[in-house]
Amino acid sequence: MERMTFLFLVGILFMSCDKDSEVPSVPETREFMSSFESVDDFNDFFITPQGHLGTTYHDLSDSIVHSGEFAHRAWINGANPASITSNNNHRGYPTIQFQKTSEGVFQTPCYITLWVWLDIELNPTNSGGIDDWFSFATFTDDVSDNWDRSVLVNLSYDGLVHLQNTIDQGDQAHVYSTKNVTFPQREWVELKIYLDFRENGYAKVWQNGNLVAHAEIGNIQNKLSQAHFGMYCPPQLISGMVLNDDLLIEEVDGE
Repeated sequence: MERMTFLFLVGILFMSCDKDSEVPSVPETREFMSSFESVDDFNDFFITPQGHLGTTYHDLSDSIVHSGEFAHRAWINGANPASITSNNNHRGYPTIQFQKTSEGVFQTPCYITLWVWLDIELNPTNSGGIDDWFSFATFTDDVSDNWDRSVLVNLSYDGLVHLQNTIDQGDQAHVYSTKNVTFPQREWVELKIYLDFRENGYAKVWQNGNLVAHAEIGNIQNKLSQAHFGMYCPPQLISGMVLNDDLLIEEVDGE
């Protein structure tokens, strides 16, 4: 009888230890990665047509890479006609359309890391129009083809990275924008972007580890539905090249 009681107590002890040692389950963090080694990474998404408007081209190139064998390369060969009725911007990129995946759209906050190699000349306008600009990244909560509400990470003609379309589409309010950390061209540069589309949301951008932009984000739903990286700039530019490599988009709990 005493032996049976002892074994029973030992069994309870082991069961208690096993229960105490259980590790609470942690939800898996979603992420999207591409080193642009294969177009298969974007097979289910829209890719801008080769030779868009006869001036913008893109491919996977082994000429300049950050890692692996290939990087995404896009380049311009001539200007597009100026137009007030048509969007004639240069476009050469694959999109990422999370709404087309089985898991659906991402929720923010998110970190986005991208390596960029850029060779492009940007100038202020002399005609009272829009200064030259270049866009590294575009993000939207819109699941349609309209991309009605977007947040952009742009480069201005003076070589400074900033956030565009912050508190609303076409409206800007910046907490901080660098005045002296210019974007180095013809070398690999790391851009790290933090997006928070929740209530009282905001975005930040770091360039090679240095904070260069911080802005409040408004009038947007808490979802990252689509994104694109690559060549996106105004029609008047006649030349330029950009390469992207080692892209990572990941859901996080906070900054």
